[in-house]
Amino acid sequence: MQQISIAESLFQGAISVEKVDGGYKPWRIPYTQFSLFPPDGINGKAEMSAGVRLRFASDTTSIKVEVAPADVLVQADLVIGDELIATHPLSPGETYFVFENLADGSKTIDIYLPQKAPTIVKSLSIDDSASWYIPEQDNRPRWVAYGSSITQCNDAFSPAQTWPALVARRHGLNLTCLGYSGNCHLEPMVARMIRDLPADIISLCLGINVYGGATLSPRTFRAAVIGLVQIIREKHPGTPIALMSPIFSPAREENKNAAGFTLMEMRQEIQEAVNSMVALGDQHLHYVHGLTIFDETQAYNLPDDLHPNGPGYVTMGDNYSSLVMEPLLKQYRIGSR
Repeated sequence: MQQISIAESLFQGAISVEKVDGGYKPWRIPYTQFSLFPPDGINGKAEMSAGVRLRFASDTTSIKVEVAPADVLVQADLVIGDELIATHPLSPGETYFVFENLADGSKTIDIYLPQKAPTIVKSLSIDDSASWYIPEQDNRPRWVAYGSSITQCNDAFSPAQTWPALVARRHGLNLTCLGYSGNCHLEPMVARMIRDLPADIISLCLGINVYGGATLSPRTFRAAVIGLVQIIREKHPGTPIALMSPIFSPAREENKNAAGFTLMEMRQEIQEAVNSMVALGDQHLHYVHGLTIFDETQAYNLPDDLHPNGPGYVTMGDNYSSLVMEPLLKQYRIGSR
C-alpha cells in the first residue's frame, strides 16, 4: 500500500492539530493555549477526538490507518458521502484501523476517529494504484456543537453514530463537536473559542455538568449563560444559536444538588436567560427544551440514569434533527444559499 502524506488539512472537526513524535494529534482547543484551559486542557477532555474526521477523496478499495495505541476499546468509522460503510474496533494496544472491499471509483471518504480517547494518527495508507486528493472546496454549512458528555457521546454505537454526527450527516453539515465529558461549565475561554470559529449555526447544551459539579449556583448560573452567549455574539451577531437545557435524568429532576439546584429549576433559568436576551433584540437565539429531545419515556435508554446508550443517542439525533435543525436550516435558508 502507498502512504498518504499526513497534514493538518486532512483533519476536519479539530480546533488544532499538533505534530508530535511519530504522528499528528487533533485537539478540540488551540493546543498552544493549553494552559489557558485549566485544569489540564479542560480536564483532559479537549484531546479526545470526538467528531474529528480524516477527510479526502480517492478511488482506493482499501484503507489502513495507523494510530498510537489507546488505553481503552475504541472504534473508527468509515463514511462515504453521508453513508456509514463500516466500523472497526481496536482493543487496547492495537494500532491499525483497516477498511477493505470499498466500492470502486472516486469517492469522498470520512474516517471518524474515536470519540472517547485521544488519537495520534501515525500513517494513512491506500491501494498502491489509487489516486487521492483533499477536496479544495467544502461548501457545507458549519455547525459548532458545545455540550457535555451527552454531546461527546462515549456510549454511542460508534463515532459516526453520536447524535451530533447523525444530525450533521443527515443535513449535510460540517460538524465541530465541542462535547467535553464532565466539563461543560460555561468557561469564558470556551466562549471566546466558539466566538472565533466560523459557524453557520451554533448549538449549546448547558446545565448537566453544572448540576453534577455544583459549579454554579442559582445566583450565578443565569448570569453565566447570558455571558456565554454574549461573548459568542461579539463575532456572530446574526448566527442562529440553539440553546438547549438538560435532557431527562430521573435522579436529578427534583433533587437539589450541593448548590441548591434541581434540573427543573435549571431549565427555568436557561429559558429565562433566553427570554431576556430575545426581549432585548436577539431574534436569532432559540430555546430548546431538553425534554423535547429526550424525556421520561426514554428512561429505559439511560443505563446509569444520566447518559443515553446507543439507541438513546439515535433517538436524540432523530428528535434534534426534526425539531431543531430542520426548522432552523429552513428558517435561515442555510444549505440552500
